[in-house]
Amino acid sequence: MKTEALIFDMDGTMIDSMPWHAKSWMAFVKLHGLDLDAAEILARTTGRTGAECMREIFERDLSDAECEAFVHEKEALYRTMFQDNFTEVAGFTAFAAEAAARGLKVAVGTAGDRHNIEFAMSRLKMVPMPDAIVGGDEGFTGKPTPAIFLEAAKRIGVAPERCIVFEDAPFGIEAARRGGMRAVAVCSSHSAAELAGPHVIAAVRDFHELAQSNFLETHR
Repeated sequence: MKTEALIFDMDGTMIDSMPWHAKSWMAFVKLHGLDLDAAEILARTTGRTGAECMREIFERDLSDAECEAFVHEKEALYRTMFQDNFTEVAGFTAFAAEAAARGLKVAVGTAGDRHNIEFAMSRLKMVPMPDAIVGGDEGFTGKPTPAIFLEAAKRIGVAPERCIVFEDAPFGIEAARRGGMRAVAVCSSHSAAELAGPHVIAAVRDFHELAQSNFLETHR
């Protein structure tokens, strides 16, 4: 199957942000008197939209306005914590630039909201910029449903089966499968075993490892 596009998750895939999401979640739940540990929170929320995360964590049917306020609070904590520690997943921008130079479309499909997207993109300074970015506050259901990835494919005009998704989380890997897309497991926060699937064509620690394996030359 000819590959025409690469679709990247953002947190934990493009940027090394998951430790800082964990720290900000712990600060957030402490403020709200919730007895949850970081591992449980991340397992229940990673890949879900902000509103979905808040309803999952508070375990009640919050209004949209309540969700929006809680998301704003939590993500402001995250950006404050991460801004002076910002790093990409090693080799990402160079890999994305090389993919674009080879004529592949590049898109982003993230459950993160527009504020976190702007925060990340302003620091990554990708050249060229992605052909499309789909965020979690645009009304699509979060992962493991494939809606965000399918919308990214739609916006760049590429059939799902001709896209490869790059993901660091089980919900995202499952979303790619449900969308009929192949996937690469980026093992920045989960093991290859946790990200396995019949559609997963590679499992790597970072994008340097992909570049060294001649991934772009092999999948085209």
